[in-house]
Amino acid sequence: MVHRESRVVGLIGHPLGHSLSPVFQQAAFDFHRLALRYELWPTPATELLDVLARIRRADCLGANVTIPHKVAVLAHLDEVDRTAAEIGAVNTIHNQGGRLKGYNTDASGFARALDEARFAVRNCRALVVGAGGAARAVALALAWQECARLTIAARRVDAARDLKRSIAASGRIEVRVCAIDEVCGDEDLIVNCTSVGMKGGTAPDASPLADHQIPSGALVYDLVYNPPITPLLRIARSRGARVLGGLPMLVHQGAAAFTIWTNLPAPVPLMLARAEETLTA
Repeated sequence: MVHRESRVVGLIGHPLGHSLSPVFQQAAFDFHRLALRYELWPTPATELLDVLARIRRADCLGANVTIPHKVAVLAHLDEVDRTAAEIGAVNTIHNQGGRLKGYNTDASGFARALDEARFAVRNCRALVVGAGGAARAVALALAWQECARLTIAARRVDAARDLKRSIAASGRIEVRVCAIDEVCGDEDLIVNCTSVGMKGGTAPDASPLADHQIPSGALVYDLVYNPPITPLLRIARSRGARVLGGLPMLVHQGAAAFTIWTNLPAPVPLMLARAEETLTA
């Protein structure tokens, strides 16, 4: 049960100016009439331990974790659930009486959004662009759903190889690694797990892939949600590919986090509507 006195939940990351999480999480708290407040906690790496100490206080229910702390935070938690441990990244923290337990809801949020798009992962050829915390969750989710082949393309090929080793340990699927400019474009599913194309980011007008790397029959899924149609998705549309933006995954991973904190069902349609309203305002 959630304490009836006012408590807080925060988002840990740096920078945080673009986040929609406060909008849809607060809508969910208010829907259930919970005495909870969602806050942004901009957290440079040098302040991570101080913020984690704050989360242990009785007035804090937990936190979401985003770039660049999803991997680094693992070493400082009291417990990590099995999914987060296998992925090697945490995006949700629950304060359980002063003990911090980490979870990863990115994988389930990603899978739920794909289900809603009516895309069957099993036996597909998938490409993941990037090798960070989000890419780890996406790659493992694809492996768990038994895609036929997974290619990991990243600017840092060494990071992609590390991710390949994590997936290969399960023995589930064929995994390949390449540089981004080596992507050949024969995939059924392409997932961008980088920040390229994100509004307010370092490359807002860029696409991680060139047009010749995007097959017309693919589903192109960009985890970037702002803008709703990124440069990558514009190129994909021009190639005749199906496109999916990152907002459904964002809301579904947030809904799973809401249930972890509160043990209540998340009002997903309301959360999605609030996020869409804010994004298009």
